[in-house]
Amino acid sequence: MSVLPLVFTSGWASGINSYAVVLLLGIFGATGLSDEVPASLQRTDVMVVAGILFLIEAVNDKIPYLDSLWDSVHTVVRPLAGAVVGALLAGQSGSLPELAAGAVGGSTALVSHLVKAGTRMAVNTSPEPFSNIAVSTAEDLGVAGIITFAMFHPVAAAVIAAVLLVAGVVILLFLANRIRRFRRRRAERRERKRPAGQGMRPPD
Repeated sequence: MSVLPLVFTSGWASGINSYAVVLLLGIFGATGLSDEVPASLQRTDVMVVAGILFLIEAVNDKIPYLDSLWDSVHTVVRPLAGAVVGALLAGQSGSLPELAAGAVGGSTALVSHLVKAGTRMAVNTSPEPFSNIAVSTAEDLGVAGIITFAMFHPVAAAVIAAVLLVAGVVILLFLANRIRRFRRRRAERRERKRPAGQGMRPPD
């Protein structure tokens, strides 16, 4: 069977939490539950680093505004992780060219990341922090659930990931006003933090 469904699913999940994807794939491979996981992801040092970074993200991702800053930093990290994981999976199975798998995993992760980051901007317009915790927890559970499901039912998991990706884009369009409000508030906070007189033109 082609590894493409697993590449697509791991790309979607990497756009949300790339460290969880690397950690889970490593665990499934190291425990012998899957033969699709390349040896490089099963290395102890890789899984330890992924686990530590996952714990850091689990905390940062639940704090209003810090989660959006974290997303900004990971605009490059998550798509790159999706591309690397996709290429590694393709190299392990030999059923799909590594370059094509990297393109699929990376592009899927990028779209998924943009949906996640945009949704968080909309959530951050809410004054209470509980919505951030709820959304972040749902994302973590969703990534864990779909990667686990993909290990045993890759095609069905890819269909679910595709539906979630399309639904996320549609929801993002509906949240456009909230996202603009978030950006406006962030710009206002930056303006207030700027020292008095900075940015003013000197008199002629």
